[in-house]
Amino acid sequence: MKTSELFDLLKQHQEKPLLFEYAPNLLIGANYHITEVKHLKIDSVDCGAGTDAWSETIIQLWESPEEIGKTEFMQVSKALSILDKVGHMKAYDLEAEVKFEYSNANFHTAHLFVTGFSIKNGNLLIQLDVNPTDCKAKETCGVAEPSMASSSECAPGGGCC
Repeated sequence: MKTSELFDLLKQHQEKPLLFEYAPNLLIGANYHITEVKHLKIDSVDCGAGTDAWSETIIQLWESPEEIGKTEFMQVSKALSILDKVGHMKAYDLEAEVKFEYSNANFHTAHLFVTGFSIKNGNLLIQLDVNPTDCKAKETCGVAEPSMASSSECAPGGGCC
């Protein structure tokens, strides 16, 4: 989801509580806060010597240990207010992919992609998921599709990576 698409979605549902599902049927606690917004510009080189560049907006969510047991989720309008304040300080690239950074005691820190959203019980529920790493230079390096690839094809000394 692009940053502009997230903002459009939030503007349409300002009166609703905002929930995040970080894994199937697992919600980020109501004690979450938006603690940081990162504007990243990525300039990369892959293992096949291909170059690429893109931008990302990373919104960090953190669960406050002082608010464990909280049951009321942040309103969309409050999240929008925070994100608007950030935008006045540092402009967003509205075409950038938006991701959410999150972890808890049972889930490793990850940048989670938005995979969908729904309205459930009057709440705006944003569904998140991890995106596994991948070799971007499969064709250049002669790497077969994942179902057929052996573990040595894109390993050190394997002629690619």
